[in-house]
Amino acid sequence: MLETSARLLRLLSLLQAHREWSGADLADRLGVTPRTVRRDVDRLRELGYPVRASPGTGGGYQLGVGAEMPPLLLDDEEAVAVAVGLRTAAGQGIEGIDETSVRALAKLEQVLPDRLRRRVGALNAFTVPMLRGRQARAVDSEVLTELAHLCRDSRRLRFEYGDHEGTTTRRAVEPHRLVCTERRWYLVAWDLDREDWRTFRADRITPKPPHGPRFTPRTPPAQDLAAYVSEGVSRRAYAEQALVRLFVPLAEAAVDISPSAGTLEDESADTCLLRTGAASLDVMVIHLMLLGFEFEVLEPAELTEHLRSARDRLSRALDRSR
Repeated sequence: MLETSARLLRLLSLLQAHREWSGADLADRLGVTPRTVRRDVDRLRELGYPVRASPGTGGGYQLGVGAEMPPLLLDDEEAVAVAVGLRTAAGQGIEGIDETSVRALAKLEQVLPDRLRRRVGALNAFTVPMLRGRQARAVDSEVLTELAHLCRDSRRLRFEYGDHEGTTTRRAVEPHRLVCTERRWYLVAWDLDREDWRTFRADRITPKPPHGPRFTPRTPPAQDLAAYVSEGVSRRAYAEQALVRLFVPLAEAAVDISPSAGTLEDESADTCLLRTGAASLDVMVIHLMLLGFEFEVLEPAELTEHLRSARDRLSRALDRSR
């Protein structure tokens, strides 16, 4: 009986690890006859695992999607990785997922062996998330799921979009990918009206089905869409842009400067370049001062004049305070 149970677990592990297996391949892996494989598959079905079988020489066995989720087979590292992922998901700015992640983590911990439960418990007890800036508005998980499905199916999306000033517009796009940066989610899509690529904050999207027909996916605006969105969030969306040299190594600057605050480029062992944006040059001055690093303005020249004006204003304020 013990040998049969171990073989069933091994069979289930193989089915989970591969899209489709022939009966002969499974028999060879398990060291049994094809008849035994068929009998073991029947036992898995009795336990609730939806194992599909396709007849013929090109057929085989495949683990399908069932009405109920059966137990998963995870090795030690996979179990810890799932637990860490659930812990992280609780703070990713998706509406309702924090509570759901906590419930799933609690269920996982109940079935973990003691050695793994201690490892996961240590991670939970001695890990403190650090959130930069103000809390982002949560995204409805159903909206994210709908956007992901439209990206997958290459189907046009119709939605209402609220900008930062509260103005709502109707949009029609060809959705390409969802990008998550820090606590915000963005949709990269081809805007049909503007005939160009656009980035939309997912928490400002209200889908308005029925959605449009299927489309042929276009070449994306960049190979690295995460970098593309980061650049858009930190620079392209602002009226004023600047290039400054920071007198600090890139690795040190990256600790305090998030992708939404600017894009960093390595220059030397002791300096790096920051490309950033702001609503105005006066706001840019404040932004640079709050970084806490020594810097030099490279572009635009007008920013240097605004820095001098701010310096003189501060000097006069200090003189009056004596």
